[in-house]
Amino acid sequence: MFNELILYFSAAFFEIFGCYSFWMVFKHQKSYWWLAVGVISLILFAYMLTKVQMEFAGRAYAVYGGVYILSSLLWLYFVEKQSFTGWDILGSATIFIGIAIVLLGSQKTLSN
Repeated sequence: MFNELILYFSAAFFEIFGCYSFWMVFKHQKSYWWLAVGVISLILFAYMLTKVQMEFAGRAYAVYGGVYILSSLLWLYFVEKQSFTGWDILGSATIFIGIAIVLLGSQKTLSN
């Protein structure tokens, strides 16, 4: 399960970085070279998701959705230097419980 989470968090990093590259160009008027970096990052994101050990894409995307939310909040804190609110912490803890349930349930299904 640890390796799966590494893949999911890596995919989230690449997706967030890729989208943030577009954000930098269109919101902060940065160089258009950021778009090339963003496209490459988004390709890496999609590739990383194909490496998870899920039988069905929809279930992989469901788990990924929760990881994406957690990763977005980490990006908010570490890259954008914004503090968490109590709601951020409560929401992400709730989401992480959901991720664990889906991920553990799918692992049990794969082993049967």
